[in-house]
Amino acid sequence: MCRFYPFRIPFLTIRKGILGCLCLLLVVTTNTAQPDILDSLTLEQQVAQMFIVNLYGGQLTEAGRDFLTQWQPGGVVLIGGNTSTPEQVTQLTNAYQQTITAAGGLPLLVAVDQEGGPITHLRDGFTLFPTPALLTAAGSPELATRVGNAMAAELAAVGVNLDLAPVADLETNPQNPIILRRSFGSDPALVNPVLAGFVSGLQAGGVMGTAKHFPGHGASDTDSHTGLPVVTLSRDELAARELLPFQAAINAGVEAIMVAHIWYPALEPEENLPATLSHNIVTGLLRDDLGYNGLILTDALDMDAIDTVYSYPDAVVRAVEAGVDMVISAHVGLESQAAAIQAVVDAVHAGQIPESRIQESVARILAAKARYGVLDWQPLDENSATERVNAAAHAPLVDELFQQGVTVVYDHSDLVPVTAEQRTAMIYPATRPQIAQECGQYRTDIQWVGVSDYPQDTEIEWAVSAANRSDTVIVFTQNAVDNSQQQALVRALPPAKTVVAALYSIYDWKAFPDVAAYVLTYSPERPAVPAVCAVLFGALPAQGRLPITLSETLPAGIHDE
Repeated sequence: MCRFYPFRIPFLTIRKGILGCLCLLLVVTTNTAQPDILDSLTLEQQVAQMFIVNLYGGQLTEAGRDFLTQWQPGGVVLIGGNTSTPEQVTQLTNAYQQTITAAGGLPLLVAVDQEGGPITHLRDGFTLFPTPALLTAAGSPELATRVGNAMAAELAAVGVNLDLAPVADLETNPQNPIILRRSFGSDPALVNPVLAGFVSGLQAGGVMGTAKHFPGHGASDTDSHTGLPVVTLSRDELAARELLPFQAAINAGVEAIMVAHIWYPALEPEENLPATLSHNIVTGLLRDDLGYNGLILTDALDMDAIDTVYSYPDAVVRAVEAGVDMVISAHVGLESQAAAIQAVVDAVHAGQIPESRIQESVARILAAKARYGVLDWQPLDENSATERVNAAAHAPLVDELFQQGVTVVYDHSDLVPVTAEQRTAMIYPATRPQIAQECGQYRTDIQWVGVSDYPQDTEIEWAVSAANRSDTVIVFTQNAVDNSQQQALVRALPPAKTVVAALYSIYDWKAFPDVAAYVLTYSPERPAVPAVCAVLFGALPAQGRLPITLSETLPAGIHDE
């Protein structure tokens, strides 16, 4: 199917209020569209295609409308302030696309961070997919493919065509302040098949995936939102571990890879030069050595690892020189974003950046847009957005994921599953009454002790009293590794008969490593509770495996059957 696109050609004087346009009629097909379009674009339009911009607000403002009309960027990213219900998101993406196409521009890539787990920007009316570690715990590439496909269906339903996921960083440093709970795991042998399955499912559903943050953020101990991390792994160490999930994503055909704001001295000799701005890493390692020919994206160039050193336009120029195809901003004003587009144009005119460098990237961008039907964009019905998202249809898939992923990491005293003969006490956060409802269906004689999220001494005494009258004590924790009062509660219990069921953080065990058994759900969403209760009482087998190494004796992949 062909469409005709009229293009407005913006001149350098546009932002000074002088408009000029030239309308061209181009026949567009998915096979021949991008060369014809590329040849028709001015330098200004080509450069603008390399920008994924941010526009403030849940509705398109007049300022945002003017920016899209005049500068015609290649994409827009949805951030927290942009999103609420499916109807609102659809209205917003329609407005973006209608505005830019009415101005003669190409339809946009519409991106969002929808990783699952804590980084989930579309929530109200959407499925809350759990943290990716649960996919690796479940251990099924086929299940990961179905999760990716379901996520794509929900994104496409509201006009999103680029997911800034999955995280391909390995979780190898428990002190990492930004990758924890976002990673698929720490062992490439476990992570790679599941990561590849997720990418395949996402992209089969019509949404481009993005493996991030190349060449690996997991070993860092600094959040690049607040400073420049330095990863001192050798080139061989990176190749043997950190790069492997990215290679798996490349083998799965991932459409985009996002580069990290991290300095890797083994890869980049210039001191404190982030990978995002490094020709050695972007072009030398990713493009040439790994042979990747998809889209290379920056992480948001307004993060402190970048913007405390470089102005936004300067950072953008350096990223383009390094070889990236598209630059992303998350919290940059429209004036600065316009200045950055202009800075790249000026750098080309000055001979600093070859025009061929721009054309290489734009050819990739247009090819990706053609493959995913972006060039044939049509508005979505806003009133039926919730029905299209159809989150209820994906609830059984999330249930299945928890049922396969809940993990008995170890059970030294054979306490799980709990038998009818065992006198059992269950200590749980009283803010989670669902635990008593779900686990209570298996036994009527359980001693229940509901405690606050930060248990006081009296509550700890109640728990100890119940434990002393029981053969088995099951205590549910929620991020106890960061909660000294939860730690005090668990440590007060007799370790030889205590089972800890950690509802969120994998690392709670580190606060009380001598407990008799340790069970993980990885994610605190409601579907975790029926699954873990079923495992604790033997209604379901414990099928999950530990995706992240906790210690030398508890390596990734371990599980107790």
